[in-house]
Amino acid sequence: MAGSDKSATHLSEEIVQELELLNLFSLTSTLEGLKIHHEADPARIAAGVSLFAKGLTTLPDGGYLTPLGIEAAEHAQSAVQILRASID
Repeated sequence: MAGSDKSATHLSEEIVQELELLNLFSLTSTLEGLKIHHEADPARIAAGVSLFAKGLTTLPDGGYLTPLGIEAAEHAQSAVQILRASID
């Protein structure tokens, strides 16, 4: 990867937190949401606010996935399943 931008290959802690949060959402029902408690880890709270700001959830403390959020969660959960299957 000579000459490549290192930032393009490194996932920030914020992105990792957002991916972890997306992986908590159920994709089997759009009626199931999440609630991030006000006493949760600050990184989890920040991830919730960030996903909301990006239009992926309906509330800054979780709520439901938007259509874009459903797509993002599907991709995030698929990636985790593929990566886990590779080590099993």
